[in-house]
Amino acid sequence: MNKIDLAFTPALEQAQLIKKGEVSPLELVEVYLERIQKLNPQLGSYFTVMAEAALADAKAKTEQLAVSQENLPPFFGVTISIKDLTSVAGVPCTYGTPVLMNQIASYDDGIVSKIKAAGFTILGKTATSELGSLPYTEQPGFPPARNPWNLEYTAGGSSGGAAASVAAGLSAIAQGSDGGGSIRGPANCCGVVGIKPSRGRVSYAPVGDRLSGISVNGPIAHTVADAAALLDVMSGYITGDPYWLADPNPSFLAATKQNPSTLNIAFSNTLLPVGEADSICQKPVLETVQLLAEMGHKVTEVSLDFSDLIEPFRLVWQSGVVAAGIPSAALDKINKWLAENSCTTGQYLQAVAQMQIIARRIVALFDNFDVLVLPVFMHPTIRVGEWAELSPEETLAKVINWVAPCPPFNASGQPSIAIPMGFNSATGLPLGVQLVGRPAAEATLISLAAQIEAAKPWIQHRPIL
Repeated sequence: MNKIDLAFTPALEQAQLIKKGEVSPLELVEVYLERIQKLNPQLGSYFTVMAEAALADAKAKTEQLAVSQENLPPFFGVTISIKDLTSVAGVPCTYGTPVLMNQIASYDDGIVSKIKAAGFTILGKTATSELGSLPYTEQPGFPPARNPWNLEYTAGGSSGGAAASVAAGLSAIAQGSDGGGSIRGPANCCGVVGIKPSRGRVSYAPVGDRLSGISVNGPIAHTVADAAALLDVMSGYITGDPYWLADPNPSFLAATKQNPSTLNIAFSNTLLPVGEADSICQKPVLETVQLLAEMGHKVTEVSLDFSDLIEPFRLVWQSGVVAAGIPSAALDKINKWLAENSCTTGQYLQAVAQMQIIARRIVALFDNFDVLVLPVFMHPTIRVGEWAELSPEETLAKVINWVAPCPPFNASGQPSIAIPMGFNSATGLPLGVQLVGRPAAEATLISLAAQIEAAKPWIQHRPIL
């Protein structure tokens, strides 16, 4: 297998190649570091490349294999990237802001400990929008994260670097986080799979909570199976978690191997108060529901109105900028404005309460449906710098309209998955859809996504770089 094919080989297949002795962990890391050195300057996928540590880890794993191949963890020797909102001990954790460029993490976040225990080798820390607050990744002090399919366009945000690292073959798989579409959006922009798990599925340890539960860590991958297997690794209770879900039984990976029974599926291309999605974004939704109907699922179009969620969600989301504790003068103009126009503690608590009331109504939509199919974003991927000259107020309005299909399910805590479903012929960029499930029903979504993937595979598509 040549180096390019190896770089785009799914993570689960790489793990098997390593166990069979057909490739070593060291060879694999060298392939990715070579690609990162060559391509990262134009893509901006990584803030920090952990070349020395990755090589040392891969060398040790290669030596271990020479002694014994018994009792290996599932992803032994496979590479992964970690979003730079997540702490890896001894490595810078910048949160996408220049003022923290020299901040070295003193501990591993809980999911990093689980990722290491699963045998992964960490290649580096991927680009994020400043404090993870925006759906594009182009903050001052760092190069923008560009889309591997067309470098004039954004890779999305805030997990833009993570999605680009997978799409461009700069990592086998990636960890991201999603507080309003930050996994699903970049996955949609870059043509990869991204899962936003249910609230309580993945621990935020050592932090007890993140933005009143709207944010969650999750996987970004080439295939549904890879994403499901990484979610298996990331899931589970860590001592002191304020809420948690029972471990899946069987595993999420097992769900990819079993077609779901006939499902009641709703879909919509219109979300009030924004209105209709752009026709380019409607097309993959309509193609997906047609495919699902042909598979025997029951499909129904529905009307959705999330108008009253926008303000309380905005206040809760906006509080994350203030909670970072960085002086507003050190922030980019949009985050500076958000920090200086934040709500009071009382207003925040009222917003949380209102958001939770609305979330119950959102969940109730699923009393009659198993899955909801939506666009990921309301209009196509934007160019790098497209909104750079706008005022903060104008930017915020455009962000709210663009990402409208995502935040409702951060508010409700429901699982959702973004999957590729074709390309925009005008720009060459990927197009995707979002599948939303009932609370704690990741297995249903994963099984359905795998069924779609089998009928319309996308792994053969690669960006030309």
